[in-house]
Amino acid sequence: MKVSSPTLTCNKSLFKKAPIVSLRGQPVLLYTQEHQSLLHALEQKKVRLFSECRNGFCGACKTRLNSGTVSYHTEPLVELEENECLPCCCHAQTDLDLDLSFDEAEVIHYPRIMSVS
Repeated sequence: MKVSSPTLTCNKSLFKKAPIVSLRGQPVLLYTQEHQSLLHALEQKKVRLFSECRNGFCGACKTRLNSGTVSYHTEPLVELEENECLPCCCHAQTDLDLDLSFDEAEVIHYPRIMSVS
């Protein structure tokens, strides 16, 4: 007698990995929908970043993107290069690596795995 088991399918579009935001290669935070903006997320981790308007008008928080993509919830009025973003008015779409110092940030440290010879 042949018994068939039910097939379960999963719509992968329902599940999206939360982007990891790194500063010069060092992971600092997991970007979630709870963050109002990239600037807000960075400030929660005590990353120093000067900002003025918080709406994309002044460009004070202009930051170089080493890698990754962002989307804007407010269209910036400041002219940006292809590798720049305004954290005050954008969200991380993919993992990001920002050209910012992490001197006083609450940086995530991963334990190193030591190999035994």
